[in-house]
Amino acid sequence: MNNNVITVSVLLLALTSPAALAAEKSDYAGQEQRAIKALSETEVADLLDGKGMGYAKAAELNGYPGPAHVLELGDKLDLTPSQRERTQAIFDRMQASAQALGAELVAAERALDRAFRDRSVDESTLSERVADIARIESRLRAVHLKAHLELTGLLDEHQVARYSVLRGYVGGNPHRGGHGHHQSGH
Repeated sequence: MNNNVITVSVLLLALTSPAALAAEKSDYAGQEQRAIKALSETEVADLLDGKGMGYAKAAELNGYPGPAHVLELGDKLDLTPSQRERTQAIFDRMQASAQALGAELVAAERALDRAFRDRSVDESTLSERVADIARIESRLRAVHLKAHLELTGLLDEHQVARYSVLRGYVGGNPHRGGHGHHQSGH
């Protein structure tokens, strides 16, 4: 047998071996079984529950506390009864809006998934569906960010700084670019 034929044969065997085929496996393998391909079951549940899912990181990591965590840390932050009540109200409004928008987002992602599955998608419907998802997601993110912004106005600077320490953001910026936050009447 010719050396070139042997070399090609060995290469073909190596490329079709189980190890070589496993190396080509996609990071998405297994996700094709999801009900909504773009969302895990956990992500769907979190969206329907109104959870933050990282939508408010810009606020959280820049010294704007979130209502859920402020309620959890209420005793350590020395919240007044009024602050606790108003924080709960902010959380409840955020939660209700986030749950409604989360349900819209899940439905929109389901519709996009179905359009691809049914092969009924074209450029026009694709653009509409993706724009719809983006609008819903931006409204959802704004709901979470607004709650952080609103809540921070209820806390004094000591509470905001303490929150950052308790959450492990010791190196964070509790002063947020000179915006003084103090306990106010609103």
